[in-house]
Amino acid sequence: MTRERLSPADTRVLLLESIHPDATAFLSKAGYQVQSLDRALEEEELVSRLGEVDVVGIRSRTHLTERVLASAPHLLAIGAFCIGTNQIDLAAASTHGVAVFNAPFSNTRSVVELVISEIVALQRGLTDKSAKMHQGIWDKSAAGSHEVRGRRLGIVGYGNIGSQLSVLAEALGMSVYFYDTADKLALGNAKRCASMEELLELVDIVTLHVDGRPSNRGLFGENEFARMRKGSIFLNLSRGFVVDHAALRSHIESGHLAGAAIDVFPSEPKRKGEPFVSELRGLRNVVLTPHIGGSTEEAQQDIGNFVAGKLHDYLSLGSTSMSVNLPNLALPPRAGEFRVTVVHRNVPGVLAALNSLFASHDMNIEGQYLGTRGDLGYVITDTPNDFSPEVLASLASMPSTVRLRVL
Repeated sequence: MTRERLSPADTRVLLLESIHPDATAFLSKAGYQVQSLDRALEEEELVSRLGEVDVVGIRSRTHLTERVLASAPHLLAIGAFCIGTNQIDLAAASTHGVAVFNAPFSNTRSVVELVISEIVALQRGLTDKSAKMHQGIWDKSAAGSHEVRGRRLGIVGYGNIGSQLSVLAEALGMSVYFYDTADKLALGNAKRCASMEELLELVDIVTLHVDGRPSNRGLFGENEFARMRKGSIFLNLSRGFVVDHAALRSHIESGHLAGAAIDVFPSEPKRKGEPFVSELRGLRNVVLTPHIGGSTEEAQQDIGNFVAGKLHDYLSLGSTSMSVNLPNLALPPRAGEFRVTVVHRNVPGVLAALNSLFASHDMNIEGQYLGTRGDLGYVITDTPNDFSPEVLASLASMPSTVRLRVL
């Protein structure tokens, strides 16, 4: 697929799911045609709407499937204005040469602050006490109420969120233990556990911060809840499908667990106001929130600016720094007046074939950058010479070429 010399004024951007207005303002100021919608789109509507779109921005409720991506021949890039990208078929995006960008760090602080507040609320039974007060019941009792200082916190998943939570929890006087399948550096006085089973038997509070990879489905169920210490509490602000909610309910009702906080669910309403169904409703000392871990104005503003900036860098410069699926190239200022980018299959001889083609047309190369990632390669070439229709046709017809752009 070739999009030759696509100017900002000709670039069509569709932003879905009430993405922060700063993203719209940023991209509009850069000259792009931007349309914003306050809702997610289902597959059929995506197929009909994306046919002429160059860039689409989504959050967690819009799913970009192989069928959707195949129906969008002009699509150059996807902005996931959130952390996760499991709602995007990344393999299909790569096959079509579509760059995907997300915001892996922008809402970290917001999620961590919610976790800390929920730990305090659960340790003090605040939601139950507040509910009684609204019913006119005065229950001034210290029974079952604890300080967080001195409690043992177990973090499953020690990535951006888990590690920052570790630091703040320790500042509150908690002892921190963590488990991660990858070899992660312990921050502060946190202690690494050799297995999740070891962690569960040690701590008073368990909080999950794992990613959305398929292998994490059903990660936490009956066996894991049974291993937790009696009277401990459980939190999940990662992915809904990693926890067996029926097992969680059973352990709350039996009194084995003292409480829980859940922000993500296996099935979530698509729109505000739709009915919410869960077996966790109505349980004592259980905090349920509607997937708002990163839903602060500060986080959404930062996400809007961060992802919009990544999209603009890709469209205007070809930069793929922090792309989820394409080889990552952070580019210096343009070396030549003209720039061509080629997403290609990662096979031997591509660079030699490109340079031979340029040489055969007396085109001098002033800068060239190459990166590979799995089955894909990405090469950017700066020249002082304009690209003739013959050169572009030859580049596009190379068997390895997936996506060709002239900037």
